[in-house]
Amino acid sequence: MQQDHCIRISNLSKKYSGTSSYALKDLNLDIVNGEIFGLLGPNGAGKTTFFSIVCGLMKASSGTAEIAGYSISKDLESIKRIVGVVPQDIALYPTLSGRDNLLFIGRMYGLKGKILKERVQECLSKFGFDKNSEMPVKTYSGGMKRRINLIGGILHEPSILLLDEPTVGMDVQTRTSMMEHLKDLNANKKMTILYTSHYLEQAELFCDRVAIMDQGKILCLGKPADLIKNENGNDLEDVFLKYTGRKIRD
Repeated sequence: MQQDHCIRISNLSKKYSGTSSYALKDLNLDIVNGEIFGLLGPNGAGKTTFFSIVCGLMKASSGTAEIAGYSISKDLESIKRIVGVVPQDIALYPTLSGRDNLLFIGRMYGLKGKILKERVQECLSKFGFDKNSEMPVKTYSGGMKRRINLIGGILHEPSILLLDEPTVGMDVQTRTSMMEHLKDLNANKKMTILYTSHYLEQAELFCDRVAIMDQGKILCLGKPADLIKNENGNDLEDVFLKYTGRKIRD
């Protein structure tokens, strides 16, 4: 039976060893199948900790997290087959070409043979790598690395995509093209997307719903237009600043 909620977070907390405060505290969140959900917050809000737990890279101190009905703490191998991850840090081998990096990543996701090669070529062409796919990644610009990083996460056409600051360092044209492609995947492939970003204007246009968090807690949640209207703001930035303040964060 299909789950109404593809990601379900219940009372999730994380406290790092040697610290007195929680990075996450009793977090509750449901993300619906097929939606684009944005998690927004200033530096130190807990976004990276949350993302790391959902990806299975870090264990929570308490609480539960489920993806498509699978427990992250117990069923990680099953989750890996249906989830794509695009981390904030570039997860590529610098001495390998863009194509070879994708072939390697595709094999990790279980793709092989003709299907793998065709899928890699399709993605390379779609993201503008027809002329430089054989060049070492270390020669790529920051934006090119970001594009390959994204392709690695969607190569196996996952039903759920986790994106952590995917467009950092991209120029406007590349960022716009990438977001349009992600919108297309969501609309035509029914891909659920969980997305963290500092680009509030981009999140306002891209996301069906957003949550603004700070100090490990969710402060508000809803459709961008509804949040803006409820807070009498002009845009999502107004809402963000109202809840998180104007103090500069490290």
